[in-house]
Formats: sequence, C-alpha cells, structure tokens
Amino acid sequence: MSAAGRGRRRLGAPWRRRRPLRTRLALAATAAVALVAVGVCTAAFFVVRSALYEQLNLSLTQSARLAAQRNPDSGPDTLAGECRFLAAPACAEVVPADPANDPAARYLLPVDAATRAVAAGRHAPFYTDIVHAGHPTRMLTTDYAKGRALQVALRADTVEDGIEEAAWWLALIGGAGVLVAAGLGYWVSRTGLAPVTRLTATAERIAATRDPRHRIELPPPGREDEITRLAGSFNTMLGELEQSVTAQRRLVADASHELRTPLTALRTNAELLARGERLTVEQRERASAALGRQLREVTGLVNDLIELARDEEPQPLVEQVRLGPLVEHCAQVARAHWPAVPFRVRVPEGAAAPAVVPGVPARLSRLLSNLLDNAAKFSPAGRGVEVELTAPAGAGGVGGAYGPEVTVRDHGPGISEQDLPHVFDRFYRAGAARALPGSGLGLAMARQIARAHGAELTAEAAPGGGALFRLTFGA
Repeated sequence: MSAAGRGRRRLGAPWRRRRPLRTRLALAATAAVALVAVGVCTAAFFVVRSALYEQLNLSLTQSARLAAQRNPDSGPDTLAGECRFLAAPACAEVVPADPANDPAARYLLPVDAATRAVAAGRHAPFYTDIVHAGHPTRMLTTDYAKGRALQVALRADTVEDGIEEAAWWLALIGGAGVLVAAGLGYWVSRTGLAPVTRLTATAERIAATRDPRHRIELPPPGREDEITRLAGSFNTMLGELEQSVTAQRRLVADASHELRTPLTALRTNAELLARGERLTVEQRERASAALGRQLREVTGLVNDLIELARDEEPQPLVEQVRLGPLVEHCAQVARAHWPAVPFRVRVPEGAAAPAVVPGVPARLSRLLSNLLDNAAKFSPAGRGVEVELTAPAGAGGVGGAYGPEVTVRDHGPGISEQDLPHVFDRFYRAGAARALPGSGLGLAMARQIARAHGAELTAEAAPGGGALFRLTFGA
C-alpha cells in the first residue's frame, strides 16, 4: 500500500471511532437514500427527456407527411422556410442525391453527405439537432421520392425548456428527499439504538461505581426485539454478577468470622508457650496440644476453602469408579475416626459390580467421607449411621432410567424446616450444631463435588427421626 493510502487509512479509522454509532448509522442511511434518490432522479430525467424528444420527433414525422402530401412531385427546393418562429409551421426542403441538381438558391437547412445518402437510398432516415436562426432546432431527414430526400425542422425551445425545468424540479425533489432521509435516519437510529445507549450508560455506571445492582429499563411485554433481548440478557448477566459478588463477599465475611476464633486461640497459645519457663510441664503439654489442634483446624478450613474455589474436576484424573468398594472403604475410614459410632453398610449382592460411575476416586471419597462425618457428628450414643447403596437394573452404563444411589442416614435430632433450605450453604450451621466441631463447609463441598460428577445431593427428614442424605448419580 502506498504512503498516501496508509495516511488516508490512518485518518479514516479515528474518524469512525470518534463518531457515535447512531451518527454513523444515520450517515450510512442518508448515503444509501442519497444514492437511491440520485439514481431515481437521473432515471426520471432521462425518461422525461426521452418522452419530450419522442413527442417532438412525432411532430416532425407528421410535418414531413403533410409536406409530402401537399407537394408530391416537388423538385429540389425549399417548401417552407418560416420555422424560425415558434408559431410557424415546420421548415421543409427537398434535396437531390446529386449535387448537380441543386437549385440556384441556397438551401435553408444544412445539407451534408448523410442527407445525399438518404436521397440515394443508402442511409436510413435520421434526426439531427441543429441551430437555426439562433435557436435550437430539431431536424428530420427522410426519403421523399426516388433520388430525393426531404428535410423537416422544428424549433426545440419548448423541449429544451421542459427538460431544464424537469432537471431543476428533480434536483430539488432529490435534495429535499436526502434532507428528509437524513433527519428520519438520525431519528430512527437514535430511537432504535436507545436500548443500546441505556446499556452502554449502565455498563459505564457499573464500571465507575462497581455496583452490579443497576438494571436496564426494558419496554413493556409485546414490544420485544433483538435489542430488547440483548438488554434482557445483559440484565440477566448483571443478576448473575450481583449474585456472584454477593456470594464472594459473604464467603470472605464468613471465612473471616470462622478464622478469627482459631487464629485468636493460636496467638494466645503461642504467646503462652513463649513464656514456657513460667509454665509447668503439664501446662506446656496442654498448650502444645491445643496449638496443634488449632493448627489442624485452621489448615483444614483453608484446605476446604481451596477445594470450594474449584468448580470443575480435573479431567485427566477421571476414571470408572466402582461405588461398592468405595462406600465400604469410606465407611471403614469413618469407623476409625468415630469409634463410638457404629456404621452399618448395605451393599446388595450384584450391585457392587454394575454400580460404576465416571469420576475422580479421591473426590468421591471426600464426598462420602463428609456425609459420614456429618452423620456421625449428630448421631447419639448407641445409635449408628446407616449407609446403603442401591444400583437399579441397567445402572453403570447398561441402560437404566437412572443411576446408582447412595443414602446416608443418622438418628440424630434431624433437620428443622427452617434449616433444611440452607443445609448446603457455605459456613451455615444450625443452632443445634454450633457447639459441635466443624467449619460448616463439609456439606457445601459435598454438594459441589456431587454436581461436578453429574450427581444430585439432597437432604430430607428421615422417617422416624434423624436426617437422610441422598446422593443420586445420572444414568
């Protein structure tokens, strides 16, 4: 590309960027209408011009017939010569093919080789625009008799004036149409892009205030269009963003609240151990044990937060997991953690083999462990936790309507009506659980792992008391 071309390109691009979209649309619409108007007016001009000349040609043809009828045997000479006046009849003269037969008097109208050719029959009749007596004139040259041609002329002032007047009117109408189109184009672009303007203003307001609660005003139902749907989608996105920001702030606030107590205890025990010379051996051991316990609690809480921050499971680690052995393994680990709580596992014969689901074994083990720990935490002394795996016919890829299901039931106080909708919320702890160990993240993590594996985890009140958690995998 040449330097001049690059310069024009550099100048044109900023111009387009500086102009608002509605202005560019209005200019584009005006340019399109202007091109159409110019095209229509140009076509109309040529149509009017052609019609006027066609009418003049018809008058010349009629005048030639009248002259031929009045003087059928006239020799070379002028038949009528007063066409210099508008009201006068057409000028007419007979021209021979041979110049030797010309009359002594000079011809009134111009005679050239084409005229002689028409007289000799070698050329078709034709029309010519000439100037006669200082006025525009239209002349017809046609055959008259053997070896002769007839020339007829009429003044063309009226035709020229009509064409000029038509040109002025068409230019005026075209210009007015372009101006009206420019005004209407700007109005239409401004009205049609009003939702986009509101969307832009809302986005700029959110960027300036960092507050996603703003919404774009939508028209009443029944007046939806593409721009309205875009604005609606933007409002939906803002709603999701607001929920995300709210959840993030709540998570930070809850995490800060949960970390405040163990961190305070850690600092207290650390300060106490720093003055170890003033403590007895038993006091130092108790402080050291408390410090280690609190460190494990904080470490577990931080690990849980990191796990919750991950929405998807790592695909390279996904494999076919047999739920029967996994449930048995998790129950065995839970027995070691909760020796006072009996765990009863029911895996029907034949269900362990077909109950296979795709997933990450470590994550599914964490899910089941969280459910078992939660159930053991609420189980009273002497009442166990019941774990059951059911695998419908066709589960595990054989073609069942739904996949395998794992249920975990305890015989504790159960879940109240007001707590049931919030069981899986982060850091949520029911009133009866506030005195129990834990951070309130176990069930939230369990549901996240379940959904990442295409399963659904629900909680309900168990018949006869207690809580029942149901983990259902897709078919």
